Amino acid sequence: MKLVSVVLVLLAPLLISCQQLILPLDCSDIYNNDNSRPSGVYTIYPIGATSAVQVYCDMDSQGGRWTVFQRRMDGTVNFYRGWDQYKTGFGIAAGEYWLGLESLFYLTQKKKYELLVDMEDFEGNKVFARYSSFSIDPESSGYTLHVSGFTDGGAGDSLIAHNGMKFTTFDKDQDPWDGNCARSFLGAFWYAGCHHANPNGVYRWGADSTLYAVGVDWYHWKGHNYSLKTISMKIRPVL
Repeated sequence: MKLVSVVLVLLAPLLISCQQLILPLDCSDIYNNDNSRPSGVYTIYPIGATSAVQVYCDMDSQGGRWTVFQRRMDGTVNFYRGWDQYKTGFGIAAGEYWLGLESLFYLTQKKKYELLVDMEDFEGNKVFARYSSFSIDPESSGYTLHVSGFTDGGAGDSLIAHNGMKFTTFDKDQDPWDGNCARSFLGAFWYAGCHHANPNGVYRWGADSTLYAVGVDWYHWKGHNYSLKTISMKIRPVL
């Protein structure tokens, strides 16, 4: 028995290392294990061994290691969904998808993350907005958004107005609307009364003013009447 105990003690670090290798929390863990891994779809475990989810890992942008939790690229996935689906996630990691608020909450509780928002218009122009701190609260607090530390990559800061807001869907309206703004947007997000970002809005094709502020827009870059071709929101641990 003593020999078995000694062997187990000696093997413990190896077993722990193997477990971490098998169960990466995020794309940073995958990258750190093998920095030759290309961008693509990987499996992570935000909540534990039973929480396997597929995500797109961006291993290229600004040093890589980014876990993409939201991506729009072609309009193939309907983002007009209710609370339960935004909580658990939907879509496919190889295309358009939403990771899920519950997974996102657990991730941001376990590590300190920064946020990168990449976007492109239909003319091929690409910009980004970066934030040095990003986290959300638990469901009991409405998954309230906390974001700060803006760096401008040409997009302008359309997210800070949403800081401190609870997540809102069509069947769980937590938007503190004061009646002073047009309320024609369709989507789900951490809405303020007058939204400046609507990444989960209706996918449209560029400039379109037929319905105000319903598209996939980033106000400080293209205004409310231009729906972006692509937008992705991604996080990585702060070193």
